[in-house]
Amino acid sequence: MIEFGHGTHVGLRRTRNEDTYYADASLGLFLVADGMGGHQHGEVASALVRDAMVDLVGRGHSLIEAVQGAAERLQAHARPSFDVLPMGTTIAALRLTSDGYEVAWVGDSRIYLWKRELRQISHDHSLVQALVEAGRLDPAQASQHPQRNVLTQALGVTAAEQLHIGMARGQLEPGMGFLLCSDGLTEGVSDASIARTVARTDLASQECVDQLLLSALDGGGDDNITAIIVRSS
Repeated sequence: MIEFGHGTHVGLRRTRNEDTYYADASLGLFLVADGMGGHQHGEVASALVRDAMVDLVGRGHSLIEAVQGAAERLQAHARPSFDVLPMGTTIAALRLTSDGYEVAWVGDSRIYLWKRELRQISHDHSLVQALVEAGRLDPAQASQHPQRNVLTQALGVTAAEQLHIGMARGQLEPGMGFLLCSDGLTEGVSDASIARTVARTDLASQECVDQLLLSALDGGGDDNITAIIVRSS
């Protein structure tokens, strides 16, 4: 049995929500996309990638094939435009099967696994993460770095031949949970605080998502905020 909750909020500083998400237990597909580009470009990019992912997974493609296909569709859509603004989006996606899971991501929208503790299984495609890995930045300083929102990979912005899609897979076990979220959540709420909320088995997944959104708003709500919690029982 799969139980899930989902939600998004424009935040307290933005006038439009460029995040989008999809959650469908029958298809076993859950995803969060954080669009970028200004004007309406971000919300167009994230919605186009969401719809492409649903279409491709629904037609039997693997998760990584769906991400590749969605990237190609977004670039084909953006190419005829002579607008100088970029049109890009992150993607964080989860696919559940009867006994397993696979995740895929590009950018800094995150995927966490809950199994007695919260562990980030995605890997940020960001300048700050690259600096941390190179030993040029203390991980404790990463969350305050002025360039923490600069991405090294994004659908629609990174050329297809240079696109690096992160992925992981594993066995699905009872009591296992997943959190997919945009950086509007992780910028405003610490991992420790997120873990305390996700651990609340006395609350339904939807109640936990609602609590996470409220926590992000309490933390400043500087960006759009999107979260999905999926639990296996």
